[in-house]
Amino acid sequence: MHDCGPVLDVPHWSSLLARGADRLGAGDDPFDAAVPLSEEEAEFASGALEEILGPDDVARSQELSVQTLGLPQLWPSRLTRLVMAYDRRFSRGGGALFVKAMREVRYYLYEPDLADQVRGLVADSFGAATSVVLGHSLGSVIAYDLLSRGQTPLSQLAGVRTLVTCGSPLGIPSVRRGLGMTEGEALKLPSGTRWVNVFDPSDFITGGGGLNAAPEVVDSEVDNGIGDPHSALRYLRTVPVARAIADTEQ
Repeated sequence: MHDCGPVLDVPHWSSLLARGADRLGAGDDPFDAAVPLSEEEAEFASGALEEILGPDDVARSQELSVQTLGLPQLWPSRLTRLVMAYDRRFSRGGGALFVKAMREVRYYLYEPDLADQVRGLVADSFGAATSVVLGHSLGSVIAYDLLSRGQTPLSQLAGVRTLVTCGSPLGIPSVRRGLGMTEGEALKLPSGTRWVNVFDPSDFITGGGGLNAAPEVVDSEVDNGIGDPHSALRYLRTVPVARAIADTEQ
């Protein structure tokens, strides 16, 4: 029998975000732009945008004339202006996509029962042969949360040697605070676990940045092209992801 190489197991946790629905189907996206934002969602997304844009761009955004062309009509003016400013940095509707992503992230961070279910489902997919954990976008937040909180039985994590994150919003302070981290606290994994973070400077979900503020993380910059720089498939095809997996399997 020939060795077929690493096996990829993808835990399907996304259906748990359906807010009570048994599964997600067409038209069932609870974070679609047509679904009104709660005050908490708008505040979280606005805060995250301000952290990425920085004080100068935030100040300039307040001078923008509010336009709703292409944006939901019922967004608060503060959020609308911030999205308009963000779109000047990341075109192709990156601001609206960022807001949707932050709604998903916030739901995971501030719904503890849901988060427990998601972490449990993901942890159940781990086995003795699990050596690499790969998380994209919100999946990177879940993977980090699972590995760092120390609540998963060691028998399930014993073989994990590498975490690979792609398109990760973990560099955004609002996201870190949602994980219970204090200002200036570094991201940290269990001893002996290597961390490779792959990012595209054009990725509108991450603000184009890596996690270089975290000393344990090795940032690897890639170019996913102009179509969808946040695409999970494009990240998976990159050399740094392949190398991180191959190096772990050696």
